[in-house]
Amino acid sequence: MQIQLTAEAVSKVQSFMEEHGATEKTGLRVAVLPGGCSGFQYGLNIEDTPEEDDEVLSLSEGIRIFVDPFSAQYLEGVQIDYVTTMMGQGFTFNNPAAAGGCGCGSSFTV
Repeated sequence: MQIQLTAEAVSKVQSFMEEHGATEKTGLRVAVLPGGCSGFQYGLNIEDTPEEDDEVLSLSEGIRIFVDPFSAQYLEGVQIDYVTTMMGQGFTFNNPAAAGGCGCGSSFTV
């Protein structure tokens, strides 16, 4: 499985991890959850350890990513960015598997 974080996303995740008091076992959970206006929505969370059935990815920047089996089928090749615009700031997802999305950018269809 491959998930890419842009330099801006890496910087923000590292900052969140420092605030969380991260250890070498800490990671970023990237999840796909039912819901949102398009059917699925993305979830991000800092977690202390992976679950037993998680796929664990280690990025060269020292960030570990935890992905559960359900989410993995929807996240192959996704790129996560952190953007700041006049409307606000936050993580965005460029997902090649998504067939559509909504205006808020946090939900998608497959």
